[in-house]
Amino acid sequence: MSKFVTREKFIPYNLPDLTEAEINEVTDTLRSGWIAKGPRTNQFEKDFAAYVGAKYAVAMNSCTAALHVALLTQGIGAGDEVITTPMTFASTASTIIHTGATPVFADIDYKTGCIDPDEIEKKITSKTKAIVPVHYSGQVCDLDRIYEIARKHNLFVSEDAAHALCSRYKGRLIGNKLMGTASYSFYATKNLATGDGGMLVTDDEETARKARIFSGQGMSKNAWNRYAQGGTWKYDICEPGFKYNMFDIQAALGLQQLARLNEMQAKRLKIAEQYNAEFAKIDGVEPPFVPDYTTHSWHLYVLRILPEKLTIDRDQFIVELNNRNVGTSVHFIPVTYMSAYTNRFGFKQGDFPNCEKHFERIISLPLYPTMKDEEVQYVIDAVRDIVEKFHK
Repeated sequence: MSKFVTREKFIPYNLPDLTEAEINEVTDTLRSGWIAKGPRTNQFEKDFAAYVGAKYAVAMNSCTAALHVALLTQGIGAGDEVITTPMTFASTASTIIHTGATPVFADIDYKTGCIDPDEIEKKITSKTKAIVPVHYSGQVCDLDRIYEIARKHNLFVSEDAAHALCSRYKGRLIGNKLMGTASYSFYATKNLATGDGGMLVTDDEETARKARIFSGQGMSKNAWNRYAQGGTWKYDICEPGFKYNMFDIQAALGLQQLARLNEMQAKRLKIAEQYNAEFAKIDGVEPPFVPDYTTHSWHLYVLRILPEKLTIDRDQFIVELNNRNVGTSVHFIPVTYMSAYTNRFGFKQGDFPNCEKHFERIISLPLYPTMKDEEVQYVIDAVRDIVEKFHK
């Protein structure tokens, strides 16, 4: 039995990694007088596209906006169906409804937590127009299978890459050599944080053009500089668009975070590798399964408990961690559990058995670049102590 001593200071589930470089860039932006969408946003788009290896990048105020716009660029709307996963945040599905289309859910592969391509095929009808696979926690979906299905049925693929910045599929970064679109999140907890924000990337020029229109109030031209010398006040609203654009204060953070991304990612990987090695030795939990084709971004570290080996369930396990001053979260409560979806579509227990089994076991543990070595070890020791105390 381990000799565990509870620390006095709480370990948060997540903290952003911000340095003087980010602070100075934001300060310079404020002093420049240009705080709305402007030159820094444009530069961030160019630098981000270059980083992931995409031809075009369109910066927005959230990944939610990017996911919505991605479907709008393809004309998806009322009467259409879009297949996605229930193991995601609600915005993935909500944006489908916002287009007027109907979300159709396909169960996950229990091993990875990602959408199961076999389940996708089962849900395709004559109304299906797109697939929105989610690279869950930074784990990459089986993209070869998904794109094979998409080609077979002439479907658009909008990859939800909110967790997948730095993830790779068979050696290439998500966003590289795209056949559809990928949408990223820069929320405060993400691998690259701008407070909030998002990016849509594509290799298709027409998709990028439409994305700029839809995300910029439907303006027919890039009118960000219409108040500057040489700009023009003349523009047309060619679509009833949305106020989805990113602005320069966000982009200032993004530029510096992008410059530091590899450094921050190396720290995430080190923590994940330590977690993996230690949790594999603890009989009662299991570390994430990572297929050979994936390089995980480690946006989240999703530990699964094995309730058949414990006298407590996941919820009580979280309480025990909190009692030991370890912050946690759960990613995610399935969308199909939410009243907005159960009331509308009548989902019930047993509809998505793999998703339900996964959800009942998962805990997201602290993982962020500013975690200290002793904090990482403490989290491991806390998990071990709980398992030893409540093992059958």
